[in-house]
Amino acid sequence: MFQKRGQLQVKGFFARHRLWIAITSLIGTIIGAGILGLPYVISQVGLFYGAILIVLLGLAFLGINLFLGEIVLRTNGKHQLTGYAEKYLGPKGKKIMAFSMLIGIYGALIAYLIGEGAALHAIFKFGDPIYFSLIFFIFGVFIVMKGVKATGKAELILIGLLFLVILAIGLLSLNKINLTNFSTHDLAKLLIPYGVIVFAYGAGPVIPELKEELGNEKKKLKKAIIIGSCIPIFLYLIFTVVIMGLVGLPQFQALEPNQRIATVALSIYANPLLGFMANFLAVLAMFTSFLSLSLALVEMYRYDYGLSNRWSYFLTFVFPLMVLLLGLTTFMAALDITGAVAGGLGGTLYVLMYWKAKTKGDRKPEYSLNIPRVIGYLLIAMFISGIVHELWVTLF
Repeated sequence: MFQKRGQLQVKGFFARHRLWIAITSLIGTIIGAGILGLPYVISQVGLFYGAILIVLLGLAFLGINLFLGEIVLRTNGKHQLTGYAEKYLGPKGKKIMAFSMLIGIYGALIAYLIGEGAALHAIFKFGDPIYFSLIFFIFGVFIVMKGVKATGKAELILIGLLFLVILAIGLLSLNKINLTNFSTHDLAKLLIPYGVIVFAYGAGPVIPELKEELGNEKKKLKKAIIIGSCIPIFLYLIFTVVIMGLVGLPQFQALEPNQRIATVALSIYANPLLGFMANFLAVLAMFTSFLSLSLALVEMYRYDYGLSNRWSYFLTFVFPLMVLLLGLTTFMAALDITGAVAGGLGGTLYVLMYWKAKTKGDRKPEYSLNIPRVIGYLLIAMFISGIVHELWVTLF
């Protein structure tokens, strides 16, 4: 289920199918706190427009992940994203990438802490959510500091359970879905879900790890990225439809901000068994992502900035803990701002790095994309527009 970082130990099925290790690692990183914010933000714009956004942004991030995969394959040595940015975009590129990663990973860790606390509180129904957040924090930090990470086998088991839980929720709630919850169609609010959806698809820091997990089968990286990026699109659509059918916009708006988490709202308005199963899903999904992103940030400090283990761990975990204890943000706000700003900065840099790697890479890649340059310009325009809109809404 778990292994020491850097020691890829695979037996049986996984020794013969490293592809599935990479696929499930990518899926496990993508599906985290973001899925829990989708039903609420999509309910504001309506399912029709929301589904279009989920699919289009999902395809955009499929392209982004393929760009990153080719960058990794064109580059010798072991790096995190800041290292690739320095190689292809120079010192300034490294600084901007570091800033993007810091916002993105710290925002995600904050969202995970808030979300885990709310989900665990909804399961056990006693105490205060912040106490459950602190318990999760201590447990997660302990595992990361021991150098332990979820293996591909653990990811596959957890993702399998995730699919089963969503399927069970759908089957057990068919007769309780209210079709009027799908009647909202508000084009004026089209941009409201943007930041949360971008957050839900972000998985850039894990792409370099996929190359290591594939070992001598690096030629399968493209296939792993395509499958691992497409499965979340379908899962997000199914999850959003089921939760929206059970909890409509009026019910969401009647809740406190941190109760608008999909699984928590489900536990309040739907069958208690469904709520328990959904919150169990949330705990599993956020747990694997917390480990992956924490390790990515620790390794950024260690490999790309040469900090000691002690400082790397301290800088990784102290900021999310302080934000949690001071109550500086809500779950949805963390997802929205982090997705739009960090996702936008990172996405823009990924495209620029991809263009540079095409000519400055130092090894022959196992795959090479032939994407028209106009696609890259469209992606950059989308990301920059998203940043400007989010900052305008937040500040004014």
